[in-house]
Amino acid sequence: MERLKNALAIFNLDNSQETIDKFEKYMDLILEWNEKVNMTAITDRDEFIVKHFIDSLCCAGDERYKKAGSVIDVGTGAGFPGLPLAIVSPDKEFLLMDSLNKRIKIINEIIDTLGINNVKAVHGRAEEMARKKEYREQFDACVSRAVSKMSVLSEYCLPFIKKEGWLIAYKGPDADREAEEAKRALFLLGGKIAEICDAGMKEYGVSHKIIYINKEKNTPKAYPRKAGTPIKQPL
Repeated sequence: MERLKNALAIFNLDNSQETIDKFEKYMDLILEWNEKVNMTAITDRDEFIVKHFIDSLCCAGDERYKKAGSVIDVGTGAGFPGLPLAIVSPDKEFLLMDSLNKRIKIINEIIDTLGINNVKAVHGRAEEMARKKEYREQFDACVSRAVSKMSVLSEYCLPFIKKEGWLIAYKGPDADREAEEAKRALFLLGGKIAEICDAGMKEYGVSHKIIYINKEKNTPKAYPRKAGTPIKQPL
């Protein structure tokens, strides 16, 4: 956990023993559950720390993230990046969303075990949840490490974000190409690419980028389209 402690210090985040203990317990629980339910393909603890914890925290020092009071994580999977961010950002409220209920039940158990009070997890498809009044355009920021290409991910995520809020998308080395291909989708959904940043993972042997998308206009009511359509017929 020393590597995580050093990374937290570099990000200017709390690296107290209490915080480190929460992360370690989180990892223990995910790996324990992983024997019954597919939560992660990464089971080596050092690799887990880098590719799940440190990677999830890469946006934490950015001013666009810092200014957000409410954050949604769409397609959270095993809780990444939302739960690591919630651990180090007690001043923010987090909602983690995933379409697989088994994972959400596990994440909620982990949240309770760790005693994290600023986060909850809900089961649902983004296309359906984004049409509910309590979620639509209610969040200052959306973070997502979902593997969908940018044009699809934008349709999933932007409807949840308030005007002038931010979509913070974690992407691989093809981020620039994905962003270029998503420009039409972003225009239709009310978003615009502000910046594509290196996530600062190269020293760990990982080439990741973060795309920051500003929500300039409210998303038209036609979006998101019905469940399954965004991935079958990308904008």
